[in-house]
Order: sequence, then structure tokens, then C-alpha cells
Amino acid sequence: QVQLVESGGGLVQPGGSLCLSCAASGVIFRIIAMGWYRQAPGKARELVASITSSGSTNYADSMKGRFTISRDNVRNTVYLQMNSLKLEDTAVYYCNADSNDLVGRNFNFWGQGTQVTVSS
Repeated sequence: QVQLVESGGGLVQPGGSLCLSCAASGVIFRIIAMGWYRQAPGKARELVASITSSGSTNYADSMKGRFTISRDNVRNTVYLQMNSLKLEDTAVYYCNADSNDLVGRNFNFWGQGTQVTVSS
């Protein structure tokens, strides 16, 4: 079992910054990748950014140049630094982990989510 706990959400003004954290705990053999998704009311959940075990990153087009995903493998924690925040960035942000067990079976885990509200 793997548990993901997000933190760092809150209220911020347009143009401001926030840093989200996601700590992974539990028994795991291999994490293939971790990422951040977000979901606004009435909209589908969408990818924000992801990072593989080797450090390769992927960003949604609207986040490129504003958001940065990073990881600390020792602490099993992934971060999302968000700069130049816009009103449309308001959403619940979810942490995701894609993993394999020791016999190669794939598992996907989600955190509870953390609210990010951008408002003047």
C-alpha cells in the first residue's frame, strides 16, 4: 500500500506563488513516475506535470514556464512550484504515483487533493 499526502495549497493573489508538496509512504518496490493533476468544478481532471524516476519531466502547455515539478527521492516527496498564478489555475490539485511491485504489476495511487484558490 502507498499513501500520498498533499500539502501547501491555499489562497493566493494573481501573479503570486505557491509550492505544493506530496509525500509518499508505504511499501513500494518501484515508482515509475509521480505527477500532479488538477480538477476545477465542472471540468475533467487534467495533467499538470509529471516526473519519472530518472528525472524526466512533462508539463501541460499552459503550465510551461510557470510551474516546476521536482522530487526528493530520499524523502519520497514530489513538489510543484507554481509561479505567476492565474485565476484559471484555481482547482483541487491531486498527487499521483505510478508504480510497479516486485513482480512487475502496475499500480496507480492518488492523494486526497489540496485546494488552490487564485483570487484578488
